[in-house]
This record gives sequence, C-alpha cells and structure tokens, in this order.
Amino acid sequence: MRVLLVEDDPKLGDLLARVLSSHGYAVTLARNAAEARAAQTTQLELVIVDWMLPDGDGLDVAVRLRRAGFEGPMLMLTARDQTKDRVQALDLGVDDYLSKPFAVSELLARLRALLRRPPRLGAMDVGPLHFDLLRRHVFADGRLLEVTTREFDLLLYLVRRSGETVSKVELIENVWDSDEIVPNVVEVHVSRLRDKLGKNASLVETVRGAGYRARTEVK
Repeated sequence: MRVLLVEDDPKLGDLLARVLSSHGYAVTLARNAAEARAAQTTQLELVIVDWMLPDGDGLDVAVRLRRAGFEGPMLMLTARDQTKDRVQALDLGVDDYLSKPFAVSELLARLRALLRRPPRLGAMDVGPLHFDLLRRHVFADGRLLEVTTREFDLLLYLVRRSGETVSKVELIENVWDSDEIVPNVVEVHVSRLRDKLGKNASLVETVRGAGYRARTEVK
C-alpha cells in the first residue's frame, strides 16, 4: 500500500513513517506543500496530510491532489478542532479528519476503516451538473459541455466550494497555479463558462468586489 505522508514536524513525520512502514505501508514522506505537489499521484493509494505546512496549507494540497486525479482515501491531521474546519475539509475532498494530539493506534484504525470503504467512482453530481472526474467531462442536464481544461478546473473548484465566496486571487493560485495571471483573465474564463452553461449560467454568481460563488440550484 503506497502512502504519501505530508508532515512538516520532523519528529512526528519520522515517527509516523516508521510506524506505517512497520505495518506494511510503503511511505513517501513530504516535509512541505511543494514536496507533496511534486509527488507522483498515479502511484499513490492513500494520503495523510497535515493541515498546517510551512509553505502553504494541507487543505490546498488535498484539493490539488484531487484535481490531479487522485481518487484514493485521504486523511487530514490537524490541531484545529472547530466544526467549521472539519466541514470545510470534508467538503473539499478529504475523507476523514484526525485532531492532534492523537494515538497512533487510532490513526492506524482510521486508515483501516478508510481502506475498507468502496473506491470512489470518479463522479460527482451538483444540482444539474454531473462531473466525470476520470475523463474530465462535465454535463449539464445530461448535455456534454464543450469546456476547456481550464474551464473544467475553474468550474470544479467553484462547485467544490459551493456556497462560499471565492476570490479571484484564490482562483489564480489554485486553478492557474500561478501569481502571474491578471484578474481579468479570470473574468474572461468565467464569462465563457457561463456562455457554455447556457440556462444554467446562474450557477456561477458574481459577488461584487469579492469574487465568485457557485450555487447548487439554478435561479
């Protein structure tokens, strides 16, 4: 079982890597978000990621891994214990959540439970939209939308944050993975995406002065 462990604390990371290895896991240890993003997702079967990292946050790593096609179980480790944090992580594709400090025995039990779950089907339905995550197709009311790769990523990112206002800066950082894109580029892509959504265009709302928000129902 190939697992990516993303943990910046040297002592905890080394301890968990040793424990997991002793239980038959083949561990790749990443110390930061950059190393995690560089991991080969096609070889991974399980991801354990800490929320707080020195060069970003684990939730961003989780979202990027899902966008890159990773469909296996994902466990978030964090000292955060607010309900809203757990809800956000679960809504963005994390399968389970373990608060620090924790017993290693509980971590192993949670991993066993995750691995007993049926595999993801690579599909997601939100309102009238159906996403085929493996083929990277999106359908609206059963009709295939002829979207570009960037438009697909943009719509998927917004939908995974349904009900939340997402700024242009956040979209540039997570969909374009660059800080050299100007906000007008986001506006152009959103406009084109709405044209392709047709009667479902209202699923992507403009929040004046703040960014965009995805709805789950058409106005």
